[in-house]
Amino acid sequence: MKTEHKVIFNPSQDMSILKDGSVNLVVTSPPYPMIEMWDDIMGKQNSAILKAQVKQMPNEVFELMNQELDKVWEECFRVLAEGGFLCINVGDATRTINGDFKLYNNHSRIAQYCNSIGFNEMPCILWRKETNAPNKFMGSGMLPNGAYVTLEHEYILIFRKGSKRNYKKEVDKNARKDSAFFWEERNVWFSDIWNIKGTRQGMSIKTSRKRNGSFPIELPYRLINMYSQKGDIVLDPFMGLGTSMIAAMLSNRNSVGFEIDRTLKDVISERILDVSIDKANGLIKQRFDRHLQFVEDRENNQKKEVKHYNSLLKCKVMTKQEEFLTLDYLKSIKIKDAHDFAFETEYLDETNLRELPFIRVERK
Repeated sequence: MKTEHKVIFNPSQDMSILKDGSVNLVVTSPPYPMIEMWDDIMGKQNSAILKAQVKQMPNEVFELMNQELDKVWEECFRVLAEGGFLCINVGDATRTINGDFKLYNNHSRIAQYCNSIGFNEMPCILWRKETNAPNKFMGSGMLPNGAYVTLEHEYILIFRKGSKRNYKKEVDKNARKDSAFFWEERNVWFSDIWNIKGTRQGMSIKTSRKRNGSFPIELPYRLINMYSQKGDIVLDPFMGLGTSMIAAMLSNRNSVGFEIDRTLKDVISERILDVSIDKANGLIKQRFDRHLQFVEDRENNQKKEVKHYNSLLKCKVMTKQEEFLTLDYLKSIKIKDAHDFAFETEYLDETNLRELPFIRVERK
């Protein structure tokens, strides 16, 4: 069992290297328009943005920045297969320009455009990123009429291309069953509010960059398991440091990522190859351990029955759909093609989760 992962250093406004309908899921977090740290990158995409910034025309800057993102959403629509999903993590922006403090509604602008080009919008998720910083409140302290509500959430916008995915081939039906998630995971993952701390990533990286908009790996990991199945191709048109690609590796999916900043090549390679197999498999095993705890609590504390049994995982499960669920553990991550900047992940042929072997990362 192997998956392939390719990095393409090219602006994602042009993803012509990908064929129409060749991708099953898009999971991404773009540069947020009107967030200051992204000004230079977005300005380089269109000189009109820089001119509007100099003239301090914030509404025009906001629209021009989103027009650059529009080109990416058009490409995502093209490369997605029928029934494929587009998941966009984006936050609104607050900014003071010309002395005026204002909210710039990125999520609604993106949703409006994606609907206009043919996507079907699904219910979105609010990612709540609570902070306990003592200076998080903006404005005039305890006095009225000058303070602003804190912006402690981001959006995960979800769109589908066309109608539901069609399952005609037996191999696709089996892959779908194999990719099932636990009943109790479904109840958390498909809630419209996620409380995931935007903290440091669980897997360490020795090198970093000053401008880093990475989301926690739990976020793309959930989305990939929710909206794709094993063997699918996951696309991230704003790859950054590769969090979505690592999540795809953990989920036994193939992936492709576009990144405009070529100076990140060594950082991305180091980060992916330095993924600790022990830590990666530990994250997967946490799912299993949490499930065992759920079963124990339901039977012993709640005195409720868990009727079904997964013979592959050797554990009880809540529904018949979970009986074919498997969890795939990583054996190695290695460079497949240095010239094309592609990686290969190999998985253990192992279904007994209680005695998990760990194997070191292979390098070439």
